[in-house]
Amino acid sequence: MSAARRRLAVVLFNLGGPDGPAAVRPFLFNLFADPAIIRLPGPARLALAALISATRAKSAKANYARLGGGSPVLPETQAQAGALQARLEALMPHTEARTFIAMRYWTPMSAQTAAEVAAFAPDEVVLLPLYPQFSTTTTASSIKAWREAYKGPGRVRAVCCYPNHDGLVKAHAERIVEIWRKAGSPWPIRLLFSAHGLPQTVVADGDPYQAQVEATAVAVVERLRADLGRDPDWRVCYQSRVGRMKWLGPYTIDAIEEAGAEGMSVLVTPIAFVSEHVETLSELDHDYAAVADQVGCPLYLRAPALGIQPSFIDGLADIVQKALAGPCMTLPAGPWTCDAGWRCPRTKDAA
Repeated sequence: MSAARRRLAVVLFNLGGPDGPAAVRPFLFNLFADPAIIRLPGPARLALAALISATRAKSAKANYARLGGGSPVLPETQAQAGALQARLEALMPHTEARTFIAMRYWTPMSAQTAAEVAAFAPDEVVLLPLYPQFSTTTTASSIKAWREAYKGPGRVRAVCCYPNHDGLVKAHAERIVEIWRKAGSPWPIRLLFSAHGLPQTVVADGDPYQAQVEATAVAVVERLRADLGRDPDWRVCYQSRVGRMKWLGPYTIDAIEEAGAEGMSVLVTPIAFVSEHVETLSELDHDYAAVADQVGCPLYLRAPALGIQPSFIDGLADIVQKALAGPCMTLPAGPWTCDAGWRCPRTKDAA
């Protein structure tokens, strides 16, 4: 009788998104009620989350209406989960690998997914955030929610970050070159690495997100030098700011206006998004494209999110295998480390 195969559960984390107009307001409430997002005492945070979700629901619904009424995040993540599971099965024939999805702010959320993983009864669990760059507002928040929800079996290991993993970098470079060549290889053109912003206060508290976004961009540029045979003209910029507080800059919209003033074309790549979101399909493809036209950019291009790009899926499979061997965090204790060599802050939420 052959020995039973080892069972491996890989849990993919993402923010999630509303699946229809009725879900927009509760999704926004869940987002802004997270203490990792709004750092206020409970009653004040919940009251503010209720206010923000109520006031922003109408404009958010209009953005999602452009996408058919709901977010594409879940179906895109399901496609990534399926591709990764197939790759792991090919690489690890003696392991029964199964992928699961846990969204932070809309279904399926950690409690539901934790029950599904427990029923699978894995020997090993790898927590794999689909946020390549670590932040207390994304990775730490998602893993904290998982720790509170999961009571099942298996040795649990978490991937901290992978901002300059070769699979991630290669996939971004491939997407950029592909869209550039389809447009006729225009030159000169400015490459804008656009990432979701954070309030400056979060980074000032030691969050490594900005440094890791910039590290990803540098690694992609180094790869592009070899692929293009020239030095790209590039900037890192940030989008999707909310409220009046100061956020990471420069803002993407300002970078586009600067390029227009210089008579430059732009190619925008979502450097911190691995699947299409409302921020890419609405903000980048509609709002910022209109700005580029208004300020005189000769050409506005946008590289697709990574999705199921084979290089990216291969990279995720490699990250999972390395997580099983270490040195990733073993819950509930242990250092937050990753294959890229980053050491993330051991905050109250992430330790």
